[in-house]
Amino acid sequence: MKLEIIPVTPLQQNCSLLTCEVTNEAVLVDPGGDAEILKSRVAELQVKPVKLLLTHGHFDHAGAAAELAEFWGIPVIGPHQEDEFLLESIPEWSAQYQLDGRSVTPDQLLNQGDVVQFGEQSLDVHHCPGHTPGHVVFVHTEARLAFVGDVLFQGSIGRSDFPRGDHQQLLDSINNKLFPLGDDIEFVPGHGPISTFGVERRSNPFIN
Repeated sequence: MKLEIIPVTPLQQNCSLLTCEVTNEAVLVDPGGDAEILKSRVAELQVKPVKLLLTHGHFDHAGAAAELAEFWGIPVIGPHQEDEFLLESIPEWSAQYQLDGRSVTPDQLLNQGDVVQFGEQSLDVHHCPGHTPGHVVFVHTEARLAFVGDVLFQGSIGRSDFPRGDHQQLLDSINNKLFPLGDDIEFVPGHGPISTFGVERRSNPFIN
């Protein structure tokens, strides 16, 4: 599986483009904005987008999903149903940053234990509330790689002061859902550089 991280929006949100090297099928995780940049990069790489995956409903992670789903004729998958209220409010949040993000209705909502497939690749779904109530994390077990949205960052954790955020839930998600998956797992956060669960478990000041 190939990974390319494409920062989008003024908030430099990490949109991840994942491609199955066997079938050339691709998914984008958290297409939060800059739809034209994402369209252009997919065309340059000559990959076949088949799904858009959302970790949660905030505008900088989901703002371009509706436009891209229409453009490519592909489904939007995720997050958990508890984030539907955020997906509906994307235009209002986007307007605060002079962006034109659109609300989006997922074709499939996700639950703990679900599996998302594309090509010959599989992503395990973990419901990790706290930053938002319906936040999910995608884990490619074989590649030892996770896409954690705004749950965990290098040296930090997600905010919990947004609507229906919960600080203790966030810590529980990190400690009980993510860290047990293994110290060796690398993760792509919603913003900033890649890290590993092991590094954050040992040194992240917001967890220890």
